[in-house]
Amino acid sequence: MSSHSSFSQTGRNRPASLVAALALAGLVSLTLTACGKDEQSSAAPAAAASAQAELDPMEVVVSAAMASNFKTAAVAQAEVASVQEISGRIEANERKVVRIGAAVTGRVTEVLAETGDRVKSGQVLARVASPELTTAQLAYMRASATATLAERAVERARQLIAADVIGSAELQRRESEVQIARAELRAAGDQLQLMGISGDALTRLRGQGSIAPNAAVTASSAGIVIERQVSQGQVAQPGDPLFTVADLSNVWVVGALPEQMARSVQVGQSVQVDVPALGLTPDEGPLSGKIIYVGDTVSSETRTVTIRTQVDNKDHALKPQMLATMRIQGAMEKTLAIPASAVVRENDKDHVYVKKAENHYRLTPVDLGGASGGLRPVLKGLSEGVQIVVEGSFHLNNERKRAELE
Repeated sequence: MSSHSSFSQTGRNRPASLVAALALAGLVSLTLTACGKDEQSSAAPAAAASAQAELDPMEVVVSAAMASNFKTAAVAQAEVASVQEISGRIEANERKVVRIGAAVTGRVTEVLAETGDRVKSGQVLARVASPELTTAQLAYMRASATATLAERAVERARQLIAADVIGSAELQRRESEVQIARAELRAAGDQLQLMGISGDALTRLRGQGSIAPNAAVTASSAGIVIERQVSQGQVAQPGDPLFTVADLSNVWVVGALPEQMARSVQVGQSVQVDVPALGLTPDEGPLSGKIIYVGDTVSSETRTVTIRTQVDNKDHALKPQMLATMRIQGAMEKTLAIPASAVVRENDKDHVYVKKAENHYRLTPVDLGGASGGLRPVLKGLSEGVQIVVEGSFHLNNERKRAELE
């Protein structure tokens, strides 16, 4: 009876022990699960921060082996000449530009020059047929005949004086008539030359009576035809500019200076001219010259003052209307400056690489002044003492782009 009772008690207690064991196991499992969740939650921000750093396109981290290719230095004060950059354009030297037209009213019978042609002084550019020309040639022939008759009358008068037939007063009168006739002949000849009749044509006209059928429009100076405003069959009037010829051996660079800067620019100041179309290498450098003109008035539309410089163009590489940048160098002043080699152009803006940590750099936008002596003054974006990459910026930028693509 007792044995049965003991067995029954043991049987009743066994399920309770099992339940306790299972409960303990569950508690352990829950504890482990909670610990795992805590570890995961604490690791999540670090992983997110790391991922964010990797996704930042403006930063780059290089290996220790590659770091020796980049040299850094602190931003510091330096003596830099102030440089003002303004937009400009190439223009023909107006002192060497000639506008050529017909001297008579008439119809253009022939056009002998085109835009871009190189012409010599006296070269025929076009021919014009004109009734005025015919009338002027007839007047020249009459003046020539009158002069010839007057000269013969003087010769006869001298013979008659020698024979004591006439007095000296008659000889003097006839000599005066010769002088007047010769002056009229010269004036008629000059008039024909202004109309485009050559000296050889005048000789033929006087000796043979050969009337030239048309007048020549000739180049009054050597140069390049930069404009043609005439066509065959067109009626030309005196004063109409039919051709524009320019000597482009030297040209003007004309810029528009903001009125706020006009006081600081004077004739004789040095200026550098950069023409992007020429594609000059850094070794060749920009063109240089001096300010030859500063306007005395301000444009009411643009609020700017016209300035210009003159540069040589012996090889005719500079073409009128090419765009240019004028850099006007002013007085030396102490300011924050960085080497031009540190600057990287990205999206048409200036940037530098700022050192964030060891082998860790960030591309930072900055506002800089024009280059002077290999330095560029800092206008905005950097403070004194900041470490930036001064050598190898271009290659560092390539490395950043490569890492971004990966």
